[in-house]
Amino acid sequence: MHGAAQMLRTLSKLSLLSVAVVGLVAQPSSAHHSFSMFDLKKDMTIKGTVREFQWTNPHVFLEVAVPNGRGGTANWSIEAGAPNILARKGWKRSSFQVGDQVEVELHPLRSGAPGGALVSARKPGGQELRG
Repeated sequence: MHGAAQMLRTLSKLSLLSVAVVGLVAQPSSAHHSFSMFDLKKDMTIKGTVREFQWTNPHVFLEVAVPNGRGGTANWSIEAGAPNILARKGWKRSSFQVGDQVEVELHPLRSGAPGGALVSARKPGGQELRG
């Protein structure tokens, strides 16, 4: 009987060790996405027309056509947070419709390309959604 008790204690220790190792390996990464492509020290505001609203994981995107001052438009791609986080802040899959006029505050791309990380978006009628 003494041998069986010893074996159970050894198995218990191995089980605890296995659980601890799995727990360490399965920790979520706190930096799954680098924001180094955005100039987080700069804020800018654009006004335009919603071309597309992508309610997708891992990040929501707002595509906006912004007048370029030469009679045309530039297509801006604005990245927001994850849908589940934005939903807790009042966002919905239907928050923006194609054709909506919007004002977006963002941190621009460092490259100068038309895009950025969303800070806030003002919907038609004045409602503001924070990123």
